[in-house]
Amino acid sequence: MTASDQAETLNDSPATPNTERPAPSAASEKETVPSTGGNEATSASSAAQDPIAAAKKEAADNYDKYVRTVADMENLRRRFVREKDELRQYAAGRVLEDLLPILDNFSLGLSAAKAPNADLKNLVGGISMVQEQLKTALSNHGLKQINPVGQKFDPNQHESIASQPSADVPADSVVQVVRVGYTLNGRLLRPASVIVSSGAAAEKGSA
Repeated sequence: MTASDQAETLNDSPATPNTERPAPSAASEKETVPSTGGNEATSASSAAQDPIAAAKKEAADNYDKYVRTVADMENLRRRFVREKDELRQYAAGRVLEDLLPILDNFSLGLSAAKAPNADLKNLVGGISMVQEQLKTALSNHGLKQINPVGQKFDPNQHESIASQPSADVPADSVVQVVRVGYTLNGRLLRPASVIVSSGAAAEKGSA
């Protein structure tokens, strides 16, 4: 075989297939690169939702505290009302305990008065003793008597029901106490009903 025949043989033989992987095009590279835009959007959305969720939880907690506080206040109010009613019902308990012996003495006095040949003098003395016992018991609980005979008229504690001239009692002073008054621990319960002096008759005539 000549050199020219060998050349023709090489030219006529099929080309050896290229087994190397072709280089990816620019478009292929763009398609294979993973896109991070969606993840970033999700992260941003989560970051935006976290404060809202925290605010909702805080609002729910605050509302729960509010409901509990309202319930506690209502229970406290009911307890105060109950204690006030009990105090009003039983506040006089100690006073009544001190009055019970006096009631017993009154019963004894009535029994003595009903007895045959009862001594009136002894009965009067017994009643006077019971009266003093009653005054002492009430005084121990803060009750004081207002009996302002001869004192200056005080409109804060006295109630004038009349006036009359008096040579012995200065003007605007108490001549007579018609009904004694009382105070309880410094608070006026009942003013004393009094007659007030208008001064000596001569002084009143000359005026």
